[in-house]
Amino acid sequence: MKHTNKLLPIFAKNSQMEELILDIRHRLHKFPELSGNEIKSTAFIVELLRKCSPEVINTGKGGKGVWAIFDSGNPGPMVLFRAELDALPLFETTKLEHASVNKGVAHKCGHDGHAAILAGLAALVSENRPLKGKLVLLFQPAEETGMGAKSILADRAFRKLKPDFSFAMHNLPGYSSGSIIIRLGTFAAASRGMIISLKGMTSHASEPEKGHSPASVMSQLMADLPRIAGDSNLAKFSDFVLLTIVHANMGMPSFGISPADAVLMATLRAYLDEDMELMCSMAEIMVKNVSELSGLVYEIKYTEDFPATINQREPAEMVINAARTLGFELNNVVLPFRWSEDFAHFGAISKSVLFGIGAGEKQPPLHHPDYDFPDHIIPTAIDMWRTLYENLLR
Repeated sequence: MKHTNKLLPIFAKNSQMEELILDIRHRLHKFPELSGNEIKSTAFIVELLRKCSPEVINTGKGGKGVWAIFDSGNPGPMVLFRAELDALPLFETTKLEHASVNKGVAHKCGHDGHAAILAGLAALVSENRPLKGKLVLLFQPAEETGMGAKSILADRAFRKLKPDFSFAMHNLPGYSSGSIIIRLGTFAAASRGMIISLKGMTSHASEPEKGHSPASVMSQLMADLPRIAGDSNLAKFSDFVLLTIVHANMGMPSFGISPADAVLMATLRAYLDEDMELMCSMAEIMVKNVSELSGLVYEIKYTEDFPATINQREPAEMVINAARTLGFELNNVVLPFRWSEDFAHFGAISKSVLFGIGAGEKQPPLHHPDYDFPDHIIPTAIDMWRTLYENLLR
């Protein structure tokens, strides 16, 4: 993934900046990498960042993910802007010239756009360096699995950083093009993958009574687990909760064997972290009671753990003021989004905000096989990053 000479030198004019970002975006889209495998994408971004001469460039463990630091050398806040690098395990159905060449892997969430725009900002900052404080530009791996933010925050070099403010943006189909979507408090839900393993004993299918099949327990859990988040329990929770069965597997495809093993998977969602903990506890108690009553051995594991993304007032107001200054349409959404974002982890180390940029009302939804990041919102995105940067560090 080599960039061409037309990416250099760093351009100051808006039209040239947009061309730079567009070129980067299309290259990232054409060569997508799954979560935890973003080595070539990282190397490509590192090459671009070197041309911008930040004071520091550090890569994450295994060469996945990178952050650059532009240091004024003067007192002031440390400000972090984050974008993502990973793609999804989906087939692309577009016929675009920059369509994915990696079969079964595609940028269907717009992370290619987010990363390209942040790289464009690096080019802009290289010519208009901070006058106070420090700017950290983070290109994060593995957002889709919830592991990327954790890996970066656990990195020894990154742990030395103490951002005062952290910002992230995400394109949002279904909203008017170029509008800014914001919400105080919960912006995106917490989510957690629950894996329930059941173990009994096989027998001949003609003599199921001589074995110990998990079929009845599995079917009961499939029916009852979603009811934890149902109407009868709503008074126990402070806000929205949802439990969705996403996968079930039992036994083997053999008509002569009564099964012994089963795996049931569910996704739990909540607008509040405390509700997530309560829902998990209720689910664990149900699995324990039903399994032990039937004499089955059970095990519960969790994966893809996303806390709720909570927008804090001070940085959220900075986003609102930037949008108003630029004359952009501002949409204060009433309800949080049900999807999750591992940017939530940055709220534990700094004042943080995640905001959206409307991708257009007629765009395919995120994670759709025909989705492609809408390049027409690039000017809006770069203007938002530039204004936030200048307001804080210039």
